[in-house]
Amino acid sequence: MILPTTLSMAAAAALINLWLSIRCGQVRSKAGISIGTGGNDLMERRMRAQLNFVENTPWVLALVAVLELAGKGGAWLAPVAGIYMLGRVAHGLGMDGTTFGKGRTIGTLITLLTQLGLAIVAVLVLLGHM
Repeated sequence: MILPTTLSMAAAAALINLWLSIRCGQVRSKAGISIGTGGNDLMERRMRAQLNFVENTPWVLALVAVLELAGKGGAWLAPVAGIYMLGRVAHGLGMDGTTFGKGRTIGTLITLLTQLGLAIVAVLVLLGHM
């Protein structure tokens, strides 16, 4: 069984994780940091942005996959996954603490609401209400 929303989201997640990793590498290279943050605030921010992505995305991806496997994805699931990914990009940019600082808040809210919403839908599916 092919899960198009899950596959698309997994591909997007891999690309965003790669982008977040490259952003960390850019600071490491420029500041000459080998391990850890080297006391560099931007390095700390970028590492946290990537780790936050890695902490949250597997839960959302798993929920998307099980909903799609249950046949309850429907037309609404792909846009939800897409908005989640855009929120994660906003969070990553916002973590730099520059002009797009509100991106962190926007990304955090999107992440929390997506996880909560998908969890609620999963419980409703389990209870047979969807």
